[in-house]
Amino acid sequence: MATNFVDNLVKEFLIFRGFSGTLKQFDAELKNDKDQSFRADKIVDQLMVCINTHDLDTLVQYINHLNCNIFSKLEQSFTTAVKKLQQGIYKLYLVTAYNNNKNDKITEFFQKMSSELQGVSEWKDWFFFPFCKNPEEHSTFSLYFTKQYQDTLLISLHNFLSTIFQCMPQPTLTRADAEVCLIKRLQDENSLLRNRIQTLQAQQATSGGIQGHQSRLSSFNNQEFNKKMASGTLTLNDIIPLDISPPPHIVDDFFIIAAETLGVVNNASETQAKGLKSLIRNISSGGSPVMGRKDGSAAVDKNKRRSGSVGGNKKE
Repeated sequence: MATNFVDNLVKEFLIFRGFSGTLKQFDAELKNDKDQSFRADKIVDQLMVCINTHDLDTLVQYINHLNCNIFSKLEQSFTTAVKKLQQGIYKLYLVTAYNNNKNDKITEFFQKMSSELQGVSEWKDWFFFPFCKNPEEHSTFSLYFTKQYQDTLLISLHNFLSTIFQCMPQPTLTRADAEVCLIKRLQDENSLLRNRIQTLQAQQATSGGIQGHQSRLSSFNNQEFNKKMASGTLTLNDIIPLDISPPPHIVDDFFIIAAETLGVVNNASETQAKGLKSLIRNISSGGSPVMGRKDGSAAVDKNKRRSGSVGGNKKE
């Protein structure tokens, strides 16, 4: 979302609330906007303008503004990187002033910044810089005069700022446009789902009406059936066949009955055959109960006669 759009929203709100003094102050700060709409390239360009014009006050204010509003919101692990970049910018300011023969600017720098830099170990040797002849050849300062170091410093600063601006959480106002688009999309989805629900409810109501009509028709038919049955005028046409689903395997009932009958006949014939076989076996072996009784009585009679005749002869 464009920052200018948010600025206009704030102005509109201040006018609506009647905050004229706040509106004037807001306009004045917008003219001196140092964040440059959170664009890393614009911030680097603004810093280079202060360095090339030897505007130390503006440079210090700009760096303090970045520290208070951006760098201070970072995690503690970024503190070392921020300090190195800040010290590199100040050193680039001194080198640029020396190259442009601005010795008064170098003296001014140490007069204004000595209290801040005095306790920093890295700046201990730099207090000798205003008194050094040909510092570009000195081992302590020669590195900072090279174009490679200066380009690397600016690129590192640009990349660092770009990374910060991408990771920093945006204020609610700057997310207003995205929030509006999200709400609009959710409203469209809700409308679509609401229409689907209404369509399903209408279809369900229609199918429920048909089922109700069918149930009422079935109830009416049952009443007519009962009346005809009670009056004795019921005919075959009034009987509604039952809707019975067929079995999974269709089997001929007559085949089942025939099979059962055949089984009974077979069992009876087998029983009769067994009885005849046992009768024939008894006859052939002489084991018949009737025949056995007759043979036994005849033998007894013969024995009696023989014994009687013998005994009779002896008495005579």
